[in-house]
Amino acid sequence: MKKTILVVDDDKSNLLIAQKLLSDEYRVAAVNSGEKAFEYLEKNEPSLILLDISMPGMNGLEVMEHIRCNSNWCSIPVIFLTADRSNETEEKCFDLGAVDYISKPFVASIMHKRVDRTIELEAYRKRLERMVAAQLAQITKMQHDVIITMANVIESRDGTTGEHVKRTSIYTMMLAEKMLEKGLYADALTPDFMENIRNAAPLHDIGKITIPDAILSKPDRLTKEEYALIQSHSKAGADMLRRNMPGMVDPEFLQVACDMANYHHEKWDGTGYPEKLKGEEIPLSARILAVPDVYDALVSKRQYKEGMSVDEAFRIMYEDYNKGFEGIILDTFAELKPELIKMLEKD
Repeated sequence: MKKTILVVDDDKSNLLIAQKLLSDEYRVAAVNSGEKAFEYLEKNEPSLILLDISMPGMNGLEVMEHIRCNSNWCSIPVIFLTADRSNETEEKCFDLGAVDYISKPFVASIMHKRVDRTIELEAYRKRLERMVAAQLAQITKMQHDVIITMANVIESRDGTTGEHVKRTSIYTMMLAEKMLEKGLYADALTPDFMENIRNAAPLHDIGKITIPDAILSKPDRLTKEEYALIQSHSKAGADMLRRNMPGMVDPEFLQVACDMANYHHEKWDGTGYPEKLKGEEIPLSARILAVPDVYDALVSKRQYKEGMSVDEAFRIMYEDYNKGFEGIILDTFAELKPELIKMLEKD
């Protein structure tokens, strides 16, 4: 299938010449103004734009600025067409993002070679992007699989299962998405941040690997010393992530993962651990995770207890309103009750 080239020039003769020179190898669309170029681009995606600089109304440089500001068009390569061979004009063209320029009057062999080279380079660039995207997706999946495996091993040691990891991660994302929908912390809940908390949530209890099995699985009440040891898992988890994951993951992801591991037991009123942070001193990722983490622990069956109903779990959690949990986050999670009940019934 022939590649499409959009030629934008107010001179009809130049449009005809360009069509004649290129139509054997390419499909050529011709328009005589910037405005008509935009109309064409709204419905079509050419492989290349040949853009005249000197046009009445909106000139080529202005058209180029509009193209580069539009997310749908900005990646289309542009070659300027110009009779002005001054260094200043050439510099302006490249500053605006042009890949090349063709001098007027057109020389058939030069036009062909510059167009052919640009089309080939663009095709090569897209192939590279697809290859990089595929490799990144594979690496990301491998990292995710490793994270889930590690989290499942940790959870199984204290009598829970890998399902707790999955559910807590799902609940955390449901909550974060609902908060974004309501406009809560909209500046912080960027797409990258959302993806980071999705991937980091399974690692929040990784520090439990440092706790002896006898304490993790103890059915009786813990002693003061044993409880202090259990509490150490949050800081231990963050330390493990900082020591072992740099170079393997993005620094922003690592920061979110460490925050979630270290601070998910902090409380809104400052009575949590390990640092007794209060209110918004607690990282947002940890404040979000804390709610579904406790919820799933309450509704899930364990070797030492039965799971409770969703209503009963929320009754208990609301006793910690603006004490253990940030109120607006707990209220937002409560709005998900119909979905949470359906999910629990399926289990």
